[in-house]
Parts: sequence; C-alpha cells; structure tokens
Amino acid sequence: GSSMFPSLGRAGTRLATVSAWLRRRRPTGSMPPPVRPSRQPSLSQLGRPNAVWPQFMVVDPVARRYLDLLGALDWDHFPERPGNRPWPGPQPVPRAPYVAAELVKLHEGLRSMGHLRRYLAEHPALVWLLGFPLVADPTSPHGFDVERSLPSRRQLGRVLRELDPAAAQFLLTATVQLIQAELPPELSFGEVVAGDTKHILAWVKENNPKQYVADRYNKARQPQGDPDCKLGCKKRRNQGEADGNAPGAPPDAAGPSGAPTPTTEPTPASHATVGEFHWGYASGVIATKVPDWGEFVLAELTQTFDKSDPSYFFPLMQQVEQRLGRRPRYGAFDAAYDAFYVHQYFHEAGGFAAVPRVAKGGYQGRTFSPDGLPLCAAGLPMPLKFAFTDRTTTLITHERGKYVCPLRHPETASGAVCPVNHARWEEGGCTAMMPTCAGARLRYTLDRDSADYEAVYKQRTADERINSQALALGIERPHLRRQSAIANQNTLIYVLINLRALQRIRQRKEVLARQRRQPDHATA
Repeated sequence: GSSMFPSLGRAGTRLATVSAWLRRRRPTGSMPPPVRPSRQPSLSQLGRPNAVWPQFMVVDPVARRYLDLLGALDWDHFPERPGNRPWPGPQPVPRAPYVAAELVKLHEGLRSMGHLRRYLAEHPALVWLLGFPLVADPTSPHGFDVERSLPSRRQLGRVLRELDPAAAQFLLTATVQLIQAELPPELSFGEVVAGDTKHILAWVKENNPKQYVADRYNKARQPQGDPDCKLGCKKRRNQGEADGNAPGAPPDAAGPSGAPTPTTEPTPASHATVGEFHWGYASGVIATKVPDWGEFVLAELTQTFDKSDPSYFFPLMQQVEQRLGRRPRYGAFDAAYDAFYVHQYFHEAGGFAAVPRVAKGGYQGRTFSPDGLPLCAAGLPMPLKFAFTDRTTTLITHERGKYVCPLRHPETASGAVCPVNHARWEEGGCTAMMPTCAGARLRYTLDRDSADYEAVYKQRTADERINSQALALGIERPHLRRQSAIANQNTLIYVLINLRALQRIRQRKEVLARQRRQPDHATA
C-alpha cells in the first residue's frame, strides 16, 4: 500500500515518530492538580487597605497597577457557574480570573489570546493576583508553575465566547455604582443621558474591499467566517440630503451649487451611493456626562447590524433604570430616535427628549389645539373618530387614532365649504392617523430653538467621547467570530472605560483634598 501511495507512507512514518517522541516527553508521575491555596485572598480582598501581599507581589509594579484598576470591583460576588452541574464536574473552574484577564488584554491593547497568555506568563505575580488555579512548584520562586497554571489560548477564547452575558453586565453595574458613590452627592448623576450606536465590522473576507467576493452584499449568503453576523448599512441618506437639502426635507429644484437639477444623463441607480454596507454588529450605548468629572457608561447592548437604532432604546433604558433606580429626566439622541415613544418616555419622567425632528409620512409639521387635537389645513381642530390598538406600525404596541375633518364629522353641515378648498373635500375631507399619546404631539410642538433644548442636546458629546475611547480599545474590528464573544468583549470594553474614569475621579478628589489642606499662601 505504501508503494502505491508513497506520500501516505511517509506521513504515517512521521506520525509514528512524533507519537513516540510525545510518549518519551510525558512525565512518569501524575501531573499535580491545580491548587488555589485557601489562604490566597480574592482580588477584591487584595484591594482593601489592610490586605497582606506576598513579596513577589510587592515588588511587581504591573501587578500593583492592575490591583489598583480592578480591585474596586466586587469579585467576591461575581456570578460563577453553579457547582451542581453534572458537567464539567461539581467544582467548575472559576470564570472571574478569565474575565479579569480579558480586562488586562483590553487595557494593554493585546490583539489575541495568544498575546494575552504570553503577557501573563511574563508576569507571574499577575497570574497569582487574577486568581487562576495554581499548580504548586516548590522550586519556583513564586511557589507555583506559571506555564501549567495558565489556561491555553483556546480556553481563554472559549470562556469569553461561552460566558453568560449577565456576568459581564454584573461588572458594568458594579462600575456604575462605584462611580455614583465616588461623585459628590450634590451632582445629578444620570439626570441627562445620551444614546448612540457604534458599528462593528465582522472578521470576514466580505468586509475586505481588496479581496474579490461574488455577491459581497447578498444578505442571503452568510459569510463562512462568522455565522452570526448580519448585513447592515452604516450610513444612509435620502435623496434630499444627497442633493444638499436639510435632513428630512423634500428634494429641491436646485442642487448644493444652486444649479438646476439636470434632466439628461442621470446617474444609474446601481451607481448611486446611499450608504456604507458591512457585515457585522452594532453596540448601543447610553452615557451620561457630569461637568468637570467626565463621561460614564450606564448601559450597553450589542446586536447584529441589521437591527434598527430605535430597537436599542427600551432594552438600554431598562438597564439604566435598574442601575440608577429611577428614570432619567432628559435624553439626547440623533434623528434616528425621533419616535413618539422616545418623547413619551422622557415626558412621563418629567423632562423631554432632545431629538432632531424628521419629516415622516410627508408631514413637515403639525399644529394642535389646546385640547391636543391636530389642526387641519384650515386651522380647525380635527375630532377623533375612533381609536384602536396598533401592533404593527412601530416597535411597541400603542393606541392609534384617526382624526377626521371637523366640517364632515360627526355630520356634514348644510352648505359647508372647506375654507382652503382641500383636495380631499369631495372624498370626505382631510384625515390624520397618529398615536393618541402626548409623545406624538411633542415631536411637533417641542421648541428646538430654546436654550434648554440646546443645553440637553449638547450632552450628545458624552456618547461621542465614549465611542472614541471604545474605538481606541479596538471595538470596531474585533478578531472574534461569534456574536456571544463580541458582545461580552464589548461589555468589558465599557467596564474598562468606567474603571479608568473611576481612577480619574479618585485622583481628582485627592488633588482637591490636598489643595484644601494646603495653607492659602496668597492671603498670608
């Protein structure tokens, strides 16, 4: 058989040689099991003022730096997997060290799990600090074998992929609580929030413009590199905006240069640029800004790229309410969130939503009577003919009403004539279909030129700054291939952003405290 297939024969010989070499390399005795000394405190306990550190921890500046960064989190109550599962055993390996190691990876800007493992192997005190189960080695200066104590790069990636999202969200909740406790109580933390989404490119060849891919943007052909990513559009502009008109305005007769729109040699639809399409995901964030103290993340949600921006609103605001214990009064969002339920949410909280208005359904604006009824083109209040429960028009179920011509309903008065000669007068008069809640009216009646509106809308810079920090941490192009891993990494990115902000708060408080203790030389 080997003479007929010489390549197979040589492969078998090489395989036998490698197998014999591995048997010779195998230790004669049994490998000592991982041991976590009972006297070794957790990362949270090591961060307390009265904690006792081993000597190798005291002399290692890297380990002490990460203790200062991560020690404030409540690792003692980190939601581990239950120990009564039949697999992988009654005592599963703790997940907290893996999550802490991922925060180290993000903080150091390491691109892969292999780089993370190499970094940890070069800092044994950091391995001890993070709490990995240790393999005892009396000959080592640290008392344990670093290589055997560290999991493989595949295991590091597997834990990130299979980690319960609630565990990462637990840490984000802890950072919000720590920040709120550190800030002066007189500050209205979370009173004004801002929301936005950040696109994330999947690690697939379809996102590489230098590589030819047939039907690159065919959403029915799922990329092999990532079975979870979806096709979406990063930026889409209507024809009016493309011609230089204001967002939401109808196409004008003149372009941005003032020249008439050409009537010959039109641009083919196949060559028209309407957006940037990518395969991937998007991360929605709610942030708040405290003047002189910084910007902080309150909530985060990762979805596939085919989801609309408004679909992030209620899940994110639910997280915000759970972490703050109340509804924020004011919100700043871009024009994609100009929906009646967004305005209604903040109206019920006692404030308003600073959102640019977008013309929908062909209406540039509406006016209302003091009773909240829409006014027709003639300026007359339109009565409500009927209301119904709408389950299909928007993301939420709501009550929608039909408002009709006041001169035709409840009955047509004899000799009634439309003052503006409306085109639908002979067909029963004008009508209006819209939600009956106050948020539907606020979309039109909100004073977007007021000082209060401008002050709230300026808070959108909080999200822009958070997105810039997340971009620097590699959120836009992760080297991961599943939604679960990308979602967990995104949450940990925002955990790290809040931890860095927490350090800045404490440093500023120390500076202010020193300034108060110093004598006033100017008046001496």
